[in-house]
Amino acid sequence: MAGRSELVSYDYRKLRARILAESDVCILCGHAGADAVDHIHPVAKGGAKLDPDNLAPIHGVAGCPTCLRKCNSEKGARSLAEVQQLITSVDWFAGP
Repeated sequence: MAGRSELVSYDYRKLRARILAESDVCILCGHAGADAVDHIHPVAKGGAKLDPDNLAPIHGVAGCPTCLRKCNSEKGARSLAEVQQLITSVDWFAGP
């Protein structure tokens, strides 16, 4: 991934840990257990690389354990407005 060296930098890893410590609720599907962070406004479209306001929790390669979506792969380099977000009133997997 040319030009994406910030993803392995110490500053990025520290920022990622801080964001995931604050919340693990995926910005795309709304379920807990997010294990990655993603840019809300894609870097490819001018988004800031290391701005904490431009990063949010999202399910990574393993996908969401609740709805089984591959959230980060599905979002790709699109903005949130361009992606179908999951809207549910009840988390059916949570139980009573």
